[in-house]
Amino acid sequence: MLHNIFTERCILMDHGWITSYGNTETMRVQIAVATEGGSGTAVPDLSIEVDDIEEAYARMKEHGYEIEYGLVDEPWGVRRFYVRDPFGKLINILMHL
Repeated sequence: MLHNIFTERCILMDHGWITSYGNTETMRVQIAVATEGGSGTAVPDLSIEVDDIEEAYARMKEHGYEIEYGLVDEPWGVRRFYVRDPFGKLINILMHL
């Protein structure tokens, strides 16, 4: 069974049928809509920007998640990889270079 790293964060809201995870840090928020994944990849269901891509990649590998793309430096200035969450959604985890 895969270790669910998503439960290692603060639970901000839990109604039983929906649970929101987060933290108490202040940050800027950004949303993007994509029609392609870039570099010939599938369009991810969600993108998450992290401060330390190497740590995120290592933790995913450590906990048995299959890396579907990357770890790669893209020509538009991000380092990223794709992984599937426990529900099968394609997640793009990235860090700006």
